[in-house]
Amino acid sequence: MPLARSATPAPAHESSATTSLRALLAGPVAGVSRSADVGRVILRVVAGLSLAFAHGIGKIPPSDQFVGMVAGMGLPAPGLLAWLAALTEFGGGVLLALGLLTRLAALLITVSMLVAAVLAHAGDPYSTREPSVLYMAIALLYLFAGPGRYSLDAALFRRARDALSS
Repeated sequence: MPLARSATPAPAHESSATTSLRALLAGPVAGVSRSADVGRVILRVVAGLSLAFAHGIGKIPPSDQFVGMVAGMGLPAPGLLAWLAALTEFGGGVLLALGLLTRLAALLITVSMLVAAVLAHAGDPYSTREPSVLYMAIALLYLFAGPGRYSLDAALFRRARDALSS
């Protein structure tokens, strides 16, 4: 699926690889209303901070119980993966809230929440898996749609584009 182009054209001297990287990281802006972007900000901040502070921060450092749960899923290097999951929930949540490296954060959150929903809570009722599924759905939104115009990604790429064009 091709990524939508940014509303601002790339400078003539910018390579197509740079343009593609900018579109991948900063996300499309064209065709999205300002009110829709305000909605994106609200969802991004609430979901990101909730993930970071309600779920992630308590897992740093991973407890023996959390490492044991990861080991019980049959995954290799449970200590390392427990740290990655904890850092993804906390750091990825903060990055999502800030709109910084949004698509990378969204990808990591998606993978972590998929593992939580499918492996960690496999035998649990849906009501137990629901938070993982909801965070995954929100992360998928930002993975595909990008962070929007009111994000640090958009501001940084706008600044970099302006510096290159002057």
